[in-house]
Amino acid sequence: MELTRTFELLEHYKNFPREDALAGKRDNKWILYSTQQYIKYSHLLAYGLLAEGFVPGDIIATVSVNCPEWNFVDMALSMSGMVHLPIYPTISEEEYLYIFRHAEVKAVFISDRKLYKKIKPVIEELGIINLYSFTSVENVRSWDELVDTGSKNEHLLQNRLQSIKDGIHADDMVTMIYTSGTTGVPKGVMLSHRNLIENFIQHAYCHDLGPAHKVISFLPLCHIYERSMNYHFQVKGMGIYYIGNLGAIVQTLQEVKPDMFNTVPRLLERIYDGLISKGKQLPPLKRAIFFWAVRLGDRYEYGKRYDVFYNLRRKIADKLVYCKWRDALGGNVKIIVSGGAALQTRISKVLGVAGVLALEGYGLSETSPVIAVNNPAQRQVRYGTVGPILKGVEVKIAEDGEILCKGPCNMLGYYKQPELTKEVIDSDGWFHTGDVGCLEEGIYLKITDRKKEMFKLSGGKYIAPQMIENKFKESFFIEQAMVVGENEKFASALISPNFDYLHDWCSKRKVHFSNNVELIQIPEVLTVYQKEINEINKTLGQVEEIKRFRLVCEEWTPGTGELSPTLKLKRNYLKTKYQPIINDIYAPARSQNVEVNEKFVLGVDLKDFLKRLKI
Repeated sequence: MELTRTFELLEHYKNFPREDALAGKRDNKWILYSTQQYIKYSHLLAYGLLAEGFVPGDIIATVSVNCPEWNFVDMALSMSGMVHLPIYPTISEEEYLYIFRHAEVKAVFISDRKLYKKIKPVIEELGIINLYSFTSVENVRSWDELVDTGSKNEHLLQNRLQSIKDGIHADDMVTMIYTSGTTGVPKGVMLSHRNLIENFIQHAYCHDLGPAHKVISFLPLCHIYERSMNYHFQVKGMGIYYIGNLGAIVQTLQEVKPDMFNTVPRLLERIYDGLISKGKQLPPLKRAIFFWAVRLGDRYEYGKRYDVFYNLRRKIADKLVYCKWRDALGGNVKIIVSGGAALQTRISKVLGVAGVLALEGYGLSETSPVIAVNNPAQRQVRYGTVGPILKGVEVKIAEDGEILCKGPCNMLGYYKQPELTKEVIDSDGWFHTGDVGCLEEGIYLKITDRKKEMFKLSGGKYIAPQMIENKFKESFFIEQAMVVGENEKFASALISPNFDYLHDWCSKRKVHFSNNVELIQIPEVLTVYQKEINEINKTLGQVEEIKRFRLVCEEWTPGTGELSPTLKLKRNYLKTKYQPIINDIYAPARSQNVEVNEKFVLGVDLKDFLKRLKI
């Protein structure tokens, strides 16, 4: 059947009956929901909502970890003509207050007691009385009660629900997602049934996995990336196992043995770093074999024909090393989809040579979300890019390098903010992504930076910080880094160390410290970071070289405010927090006429140039 509204996925899912359509853990046991139960509970919840007095157009929020019940609410709201507003469980009380008030939320579904305690002050202040929970929470109604209400009223409400369904159009708003953003207040991105469907149908065709396969889901369903992939899995008839606790990923990989999952680059970087760290601890012979296998990945390119000698070495490496890596991922993983930030090419290659496809994609909440993704079904995979443009999506590169997008994926607009909508969607219908990129061979989209994050040095040369920061994160010693230097003579960096690795390094070398504040001032530690930066600088142009750095004693996380929920740097927050350190970096340069050799800024040796002019 052709899908035009998201709730029609339920009817489509009947073609793939399975006992584990959706699964989640409770009390350390997997609770499975069959395809039929998924359909049943979604309809009963819809009846329950109507019986409670909710009407089409009402905005209802979910604040939840990943779980099967999230889907029941999602489908119930979709078929009832209501708007689903999923919200991150990790945002601040102030952000909840802003979003609930701005969206005029009528009801909230939560997943557990912890989240209830977090949002209780907000719902009390706003007078929101309709609150439901997916687990037992004192003084909060259970979603089961709503299902019971729906069951009792089913015969009375069947015709009404059908009438509402019949009146829902593909271009009606079905969801609203408030972008976390790295600056400013959140904006409510309005998306229609058509926005979502035409996007996930197309990226579902990018691989050949299907009803015989299982996936795990741990990225937040409230984010459009994981949500779109959630629909993708359903339209392919795959079984979905939800992880509400990120600490359970390793255990779940072994229990479920999934064929596929979605992730963000930082998790893959951590997995890669863990493999390399273990490889360094092996006995000499095994260590030599391990890193010989890793180096084979440096030559690997998807779809390339290799000579017999390379293929033979790869088979040997597979027997000795790669099979153990796959076992660590559960043994069955064939595809990993990565989004949200740039994935290091070396990681894509080493996973690829080991028989696991790492597919990088790109998109935004405003584009529902996928604009481009690597596509093995069409043999179009290029490491270091986000792949070919998704079918049905138009892309052009503006004169200043910005990526512009047009198509059915473009959002309806920002909720209650038409002027902001006009700022990003021009009169010809092109959405301005704010990202800078290019098309390699006219096919593969490559993202080079965020337009708003690029800055000029005082000499007029531009710096693209993300590219440099990604190189920094290739170091085992560096967890996060932010490049600074706008309107200054040279670029510098703030570095949040990988404290686990650094502590281990200090322990082995008997470097003593009492806390991280003391640790980041130890000369031996500063020396090793300077060496790391020297190596990175060799890969950069003279303009881009990092002349100075400072270590910070804090880890940067979404919970402490330095990162967004999708692990992007909150640059304004970081600049404000560390302004004294940034001032300290540049104070000597500001007090001298020429602090550094400005040849790297102007392309000539400034002192020699002035001397020749007799100035």
